Amino acid sequence: MTQMQAVFFSQTGAPDVLQMGEFPRPIPGAREVLVEVAAASVNPIDTYIRSGAVAAELPPRAIPGCDLAGTVVATGEQVTEFQVGDRVWGSNQGLAGRQGTLAEYCAVAQEWLYPVPEGVDFEQAAAGALTGITAHLGLFLHAGLQSGEVVFVNGGSGGVGSAVVQLAKAAGATVITTAGSAEKASLCKATGADYVIDYRTEDVHARLREITTATGLIHVWFETLRNPSPEHSIPLLAKRGRLVLMAGRDARPAFPVGPFYVKDLRVIGFAMFNASAEEQRQTAAELNRLLSTGAWKPGIGARFPFSQAAAAHQLQEQNTLQNAGTLTGKIVLTPPSR
Repeated sequence: MTQMQAVFFSQTGAPDVLQMGEFPRPIPGAREVLVEVAAASVNPIDTYIRSGAVAAELPPRAIPGCDLAGTVVATGEQVTEFQVGDRVWGSNQGLAGRQGTLAEYCAVAQEWLYPVPEGVDFEQAAAGALTGITAHLGLFLHAGLQSGEVVFVNGGSGGVGSAVVQLAKAAGATVITTAGSAEKASLCKATGADYVIDYRTEDVHARLREITTATGLIHVWFETLRNPSPEHSIPLLAKRGRLVLMAGRDARPAFPVGPFYVKDLRVIGFAMFNASAEEQRQTAAELNRLLSTGAWKPGIGARFPFSQAAAAHQLQEQNTLQNAGTLTGKIVLTPPSR
């Protein structure tokens, strides 16, 4: 049986539970595609599953990773969407008992894969997978963003935040965001933000009050922080504004009910993994269009080989859990053969 190299863990814990080892190369099922992985990326959910913070159904030797990009090398007999040689990207692996993407080869059900547009490299496609789908679902499927509206997103240089900035701007919104340094603020401006607040040196909510006197109140507040502050967000929302929550599993903030309901506001909570395959496919088609035109450019903040997956997970945790502010964009990993 042909073997491959993969990152795996046999018990949950700190990043150092990750190790490299040999696995049988997967054989694609009837509706599966075998992808030779060229690039994968790290998301916070990968670290939560690895640490045990999120309980998950796991194989005995679990391969982490949701996102991948690579080349189709084999297809099951019922696959109709792809053929050998196609360049593809996708997400939603490493969940529900499925093995993840930090492997030389990954067998993926065809409904979770999409073509890589011409001119887009594998690293960029992998970097934008989960974050792009998340941002698009939140802005359009859930919040119903319209051209001319005002969008605020915390952390405009991060994975999801950067995607929100770019996708909202491409849709004709006025975009306000935050950044933790002058360098990151410049990056946010370059990717489409109209206003950037330095959260390390400025009072974010005071600055938002100033900015919204010019822009009008916020229609979509896309909250990426693990500890949201509805008491600050709600007064800044326009009538029938939407507060989008996609982070903060353990958060229990105070919630001002009166100011919320008298403005006909909405709170929307969502996780991209709950979206159907068809919903995600429609989102991916629009993301591919934006990738092709250059309206969306997923940022890469760090690169590691698979053999340094523990260091990659540690860097992600430092920025997700400890607010280190040392990462701009996504962490991308490449297999030994690349």
